[in-house]
Amino acid sequence: MSKLKELRLQKGWSQDKLAQKSGISRVTIALLESGKQTITKSSTIIKLAEALEVEPQELLNLND
Repeated sequence: MSKLKELRLQKGWSQDKLAQKSGISRVTIALLESGKQTITKSSTIIKLAEALEVEPQELLNLND
């Protein structure tokens, strides 16, 4: 999920800041960014997208 990292860095946020804004743990964010975990809940996608101010589909776009 490199798109997640890309969007986070565009905001200039640390993983801790995204965790605070989204309500998703920093550990989960780190695992998602490294590809060691995939998102299995739509609620996680929605929380991350809302925090990053993007559409959920943008997080799922694996081609970018």
